[in-house]
Amino acid sequence: MSNRKGIFAGDDPFAITRRWLDEASAREPSDPNAAALATVDETGMPNLRVILVKAIEDDAVVFFTNYESRKGREIAVHPKVALNFHWKSLERQVRIRGRVERETPQASDAYYRSRALGSRIGAWASRQSQPLASKAALLKAVARAQAEHGLNPSRPPFWGGFRVTPLEFEFWAAGEFRLHDRFRWERASPGADWKISRLNP
Repeated sequence: MSNRKGIFAGDDPFAITRRWLDEASAREPSDPNAAALATVDETGMPNLRVILVKAIEDDAVVFFTNYESRKGREIAVHPKVALNFHWKSLERQVRIRGRVERETPQASDAYYRSRALGSRIGAWASRQSQPLASKAALLKAVARAQAEHGLNPSRPPFWGGFRVTPLEFEFWAAGEFRLHDRFRWERASPGADWKISRLNP
């Protein structure tokens, strides 16, 4: 834990991540909560895409998606993921690796109800990651979903949250002449003590 001060100070990696996200929220032009999410398919081939993290809780990082999407299906087979926040305006990154499981239905319902109506209808209409004949076909599916589910749609059973329980955090900040500052937090299992080490840039 040597020389861990300033922006790296603190005894809780979740709190540090929230603090950095708060700082990014004041500086980033759009979507400071965007993070790259890595999964692997059944052959071990990796996939990477950008998602929006909706909560950094005291023990998990939470995002929402279609469970039948490619990432949802890959998580079902290999429930381990990596996340990477990159805030160019702050010249900082947070890398996270951990286990992932579905959010509770109650929490997924609550978040779904908080979304704009168009987004709730869109969740019903879009067969995420599946081939699409045309944009017009998607708009027809949206119209059908609107007619079927009305102004107060319930959450689709195939849509909801995932909770990532980190086993590793890495905090990175840019340094002059590429002499970056990096600290890795590791633990063997959820609830175990964190081991903290400084890494070479």
